[in-house]
Amino acid sequence: MDYTLVIMAAGIGSRYGGGVKQLEKVGPGSELIIDYSIHDAIAAGFNKVIFIIRKDIYDDFYEVIGERMEKRFTELGVKWAYAYQSLPEDAPEGRTKPMGTGQAVLSCKGLVDGPFTVINADDYYGREAYRKAFEFMQTCTDPGDYGMVSYIMKNTLSDNGGVTRGICSVDADGNLIGIDETKNIVKTAGGAETEGRALDVNSLVSMNFWMFPPEFMDVLDKGFGEFKAGMADPLKDEYLLPTIVDAELKAGRCTVKVLKTGDKWFGVTYHEDKASVVEAFKELYADKVYDIELYSDIK
Repeated sequence: MDYTLVIMAAGIGSRYGGGVKQLEKVGPGSELIIDYSIHDAIAAGFNKVIFIIRKDIYDDFYEVIGERMEKRFTELGVKWAYAYQSLPEDAPEGRTKPMGTGQAVLSCKGLVDGPFTVINADDYYGREAYRKAFEFMQTCTDPGDYGMVSYIMKNTLSDNGGVTRGICSVDADGNLIGIDETKNIVKTAGGAETEGRALDVNSLVSMNFWMFPPEFMDVLDKGFGEFKAGMADPLKDEYLLPTIVDAELKAGRCTVKVLKTGDKWFGVTYHEDKASVVEAFKELYADKVYDIELYSDIK
């Protein structure tokens, strides 16, 4: 059975100025954030990687990531595949933007045959997150067993603009009660706010690091049709993983184990974020978290 890492790399990157932010070089050897995600997942035990991209960025993606990673996967005995997020044939007239993270993951239907983990391509999650995710996937076999890795909100904000985070409510047993997808969270002198409303910066948030059973693809398939039929704004509404999971949770069709990690998250949302991310990786190398030869610790 495969333990699959699904990497969402199809984002247009509108806040990033229209560039392909997933291809920014941030490591001392010109590594990308995605390089560390793949390394950490393979080190934890994952044996398959699926890249979700748009067809129009395939050439750039293959030149910068795909070609060299396919060679690495072959050396390590890791499987790989590409999935393409595109607008469905029945997309509303005038719609140009993909329909969200739920639609992105749905593009992998038929490519997963076991439990899988979903991440963003432009987020660094830390090595512990992948170890915990792999352990979770090994022990949970029920179709309603979902998991997520959570982070403290204050450790996930950008100094350069607003971000979207799924703010989580968690019970005493570490299970998710609900998730509130909150847009335009900005840092303030006192912490954080959205649209003038103060937020608890110590809240747990989702960073789109999810673990799902293979049956979740059927949930996405059924829900996507319902989403398209009920869109309030056909040009902008998005089919989002936190919203989908929250609906399944409220309907009593799943439980979601919230896994906490002490690792720090960081990512590139805006151009100005890149400098701080580069510095963060320098610190990780100084602390011996990674070797200059990134895969030297994987046999």
